[in-house]
Amino acid sequence: MTDWARGVRRIAVLTGAGISTDSGIPDYRGPDGIWTRDPKLANLFTLDNFLTDPEIRQRFWQRYLTHPAWLAQPNPAHLALAGLSAGPAVRVLTQNIDGLHQRAGVPARKVLELHGSMHGALCVGCDARTPTPEVLDRVRGGELDPSCADCGGILKLAVVLFGQQLDAEVIGKARTIAAASEVFLAVGSSLQVEPAASLCAVAVRAGAKLVVVNAAPTPYDEFATEVIREPIGVALPRICQALLAG
Repeated sequence: MTDWARGVRRIAVLTGAGISTDSGIPDYRGPDGIWTRDPKLANLFTLDNFLTDPEIRQRFWQRYLTHPAWLAQPNPAHLALAGLSAGPAVRVLTQNIDGLHQRAGVPARKVLELHGSMHGALCVGCDARTPTPEVLDRVRGGELDPSCADCGGILKLAVVLFGQQLDAEVIGKARTIAAASEVFLAVGSSLQVEPAASLCAVAVRAGAKLVVVNAAPTPYDEFATEVIREPIGVALPRICQALLAG
């Protein structure tokens, strides 16, 4: 561990799918990732396809009936961040939709879910929100393409699909947090999905030390103060301990 971990008060952590693989949730672009193994699955997560094709919606909901995230537990990396969040001014900016940071103990006010949450469903017509388990119970009961109980509109998970813009307020807050950080950790993200990945550039331009923790190279490695290739479950607890020690 180098000097970048000493005397830090403001820390921002961008987390991607790689932080949850030890919890049994596969990533997307890794060697055994979801898109790597079956690129056609991306069709289920494209907004235009979802809105226009009932069969796509049916396949989508069937997939989420047995999604591993429902049974996943926080792993040592999540727990390390939860411990860190009790110390310095820490904010977690996550690309993940699984809610494991909050379940690990990071206060919800300190977590910004850039791509939404799989734990809620949203009507694209009237914006009514429904807990996802209630929607999935309807799917199990035979509603293969459940519609909004209020207006009959299309229901989707409250997540950002391909072709959908991130919420302007959410990404605006994320940029403010990144610009205010002294250390910006990018953990388990390929840093290929924008605008989330560009938060690294926002932080570096504002003077933060960028530390990338990822098994594979990323487009932002060249801007990093340090690049760590160790397994996340090993590296992140060590990093968090060093930051807390100051």
